[in-house]
Amino acid sequence: MKKTLRESFVIQCNVIGALLLREVITRYGRHNIGAMWLFVEPMLFTLGVSALWSFAKVHSFTNIPEVGFAITGYSSVLVWRNASARCLRAIEPNLSLMYHRNVKVIDIFLARILLELLGASASICVLTIFFSSIGMMLWPVDLIPVLGGWLLLCWFATALGFTVGAISERSEAFERIWHVVTYLMFPLSGAGFMVQWLPSNIQKAALWIPMVNGVEMIRKGYFGTVIKTYPDGAYFLLVDLILTFVGLLMVRECGRRVQPE
Repeated sequence: MKKTLRESFVIQCNVIGALLLREVITRYGRHNIGAMWLFVEPMLFTLGVSALWSFAKVHSFTNIPEVGFAITGYSSVLVWRNASARCLRAIEPNLSLMYHRNVKVIDIFLARILLELLGASASICVLTIFFSSIGMMLWPVDLIPVLGGWLLLCWFATALGFTVGAISERSEAFERIWHVVTYLMFPLSGAGFMVQWLPSNIQKAALWIPMVNGVEMIRKGYFGTVIKTYPDGAYFLLVDLILTFVGLLMVRECGRRVQPE
């Protein structure tokens, strides 16, 4: 039994690895800088937002560097927004692959999600090392809350991608609706504000938004006691568990309906 489980795991890893490579080649090609766009693209987005926030004088609200504020905020948005967006209508262009019995709907979603998570993770690491090295921001004070918040955000992005991807296969209109929803969620996600800036009667309401807790955890690790943060990791973990359960159920139902062409 153990050998069977191990072999199944190896097969699934090989399938997801092959889908990852196919996705990279399809999306970025072999010309120019190729697969390096995987983390260069989110880096450029984050740098652009950092520049805008520097001109907006974000330091008038807080004593942390604008660059650090932008990197910790916008990088978190890229995780859940890009991962969910890539799962929209992901089955149709990969329908021919479903002829292979080892390729499942969840494998296609996972390959796309992992690609976005790798890109966003590489982006925040490279930007942190670069700007900390030249003195435009401080090195993270405590890596444990940084890693904890980032992993919870990645987990949330994965579960959200499953759910969004499965729903989009049932409704073509959902794809357009979700793009609007992500724009509305951006200002509420904690990327552009800190909970301590909000009135006390709004702070608790803000923490009901799952992503806010992840961003607060990351900023706690980056800036330490320089700022006051209000992360609730237990609540974020509970949301991830529930959303994962819902997402897996919907993916399984989606897999039963999908028929290869």
